[in-house]
Amino acid sequence: MAEVKYILEMMNISKSFPGVKALDGVQLKVRPGSVHALMGENGAGKSTLMKCLFGVYIEDDGEIYLDGQKVKFSNPKQAMDNGVAMVHQELNQVLQRDVMDNIWLGRYPGKNGVIDSKKMLEETEKVFKELDIDVNPKIKMAKLSVSQRQMVEIAKAVSYNAKVLVLDEPTSSLTKQEVDHLFRIINKLRDRGCGIIYISHKMEEILEISDDVTIMRDGKWVDTLSANNLTTDKIIKLMVGRDLTNRFPPKTNKPADVIMEVNNLTGTYEPAVKNVSFKLKKGEILGVAGLVGSRRTELLETIFGIRHHSEGDIKLHGKAVDNKDSRIAIKNGFALLTEERRANGIFGGLDIKFNSIIANIDNYSKFGVLNDKKMNEDTKWTIDSMRVKTPGQKTLIKTLSGGNQQKVIIGRWLLTKPEVLLLDEPTRGIDVGAKYEIYQLIIDLANKGKGVIVVSSEMPELLGICDRILVMSNGRLAGEGKPEDLTQEKIMALAAKYI
Repeated sequence: MAEVKYILEMMNISKSFPGVKALDGVQLKVRPGSVHALMGENGAGKSTLMKCLFGVYIEDDGEIYLDGQKVKFSNPKQAMDNGVAMVHQELNQVLQRDVMDNIWLGRYPGKNGVIDSKKMLEETEKVFKELDIDVNPKIKMAKLSVSQRQMVEIAKAVSYNAKVLVLDEPTSSLTKQEVDHLFRIINKLRDRGCGIIYISHKMEEILEISDDVTIMRDGKWVDTLSANNLTTDKIIKLMVGRDLTNRFPPKTNKPADVIMEVNNLTGTYEPAVKNVSFKLKKGEILGVAGLVGSRRTELLETIFGIRHHSEGDIKLHGKAVDNKDSRIAIKNGFALLTEERRANGIFGGLDIKFNSIIANIDNYSKFGVLNDKKMNEDTKWTIDSMRVKTPGQKTLIKTLSGGNQQKVIIGRWLLTKPEVLLLDEPTRGIDVGAKYEIYQLIIDLANKGKGVIVVSSEMPELLGICDRILVMSNGRLAGEGKPEDLTQEKIMALAAKYI
């Protein structure tokens, strides 16, 4: 019998939804013992292709071969039982159950209908030891960090003896040290002969970890190349269909007078910011850097009133504002784009129209009657100005790619006409082309006199678009500077100041 060259072959895969052809004759061939990067702009069809592989969607046309055998999975359990596992970007875990339960849920080892807890613990510890994962199998999932939860999900995939493992944006919430650990695990799995499909928008990671790279655009296969023959610029050109010589637009905004002052801000409940003071100017893009746990998100949430503060004050145009909750903050001219868009950013089961106008709903009501024409106009503005890829306003937002969901949320907040825009990881999980559009949008807002604060884990992003950067460490302001005076090394040194 001839040796199987590919552990996975997806041939001529097509999939249509009402109003859109998501996949058009796509191919993906993964070699055993290799890391195969899957790249493309948001809306290119990457997630749809993986859902066809994993049995979430049934492809309209095409064939899938696993170890040379034709397969057609009708649900994820079939896929996992046959050695295909997937770690999703948005982790779906039972947080109130322990780690072991989450790994073995639905397939508990046992005899005569009784769960064998001892064997379950032994098997869990065996997988953890193999992957060098330092997590207590008996601890509740809710007590773990995002990176630990992700490691548990990878361990679960390995426990299925996965032949093919799909990792969707696995490093979007990880520190450099956690990324290094993840890469060590990936290399172990590769050495065992596992085929790993790696989805990420981080070019440097792709070139570091991948053996092969497949690039998709507009639902079609573009090319598959060896990672050794690729550069960041070549990947970008293949993804967007054009040269993108600059990753960041030119900064045309001109910071002017102070628009907001934060004085000695201290949060009421842990984790909290501690004695933070800074000023934000009209037309300024102010970056906030820091490691995981530096409480950058807590700073934005305290300004926006989601978290209460026990000391300090916030002034807008020289006058004190008391953002007791988000509704008051919106009325006061503040807007917050949250980091976890699926958890607390979108209304997944509702359409784009609802998700576009909900923060501005008071402005559509007169004598208790909603102005449907105005709501349709504003939704159209969101779709057009944000360049959202969608069949129409009535499309459920959860069916859009992550980047297009993010664009809708940004459009939603712009409809409230904010004075101060707080953006928490605005380009997380978004491709390079969409990132450029959002950077340009941020600069345009600054040009209109808005004050913009951007929290980001990507230091090149902060250095590329910001006028000034604050560095947080353990809830405190560790330093600040202009991009031209800072380097990634200097930012890291400040970020570790109070740890």
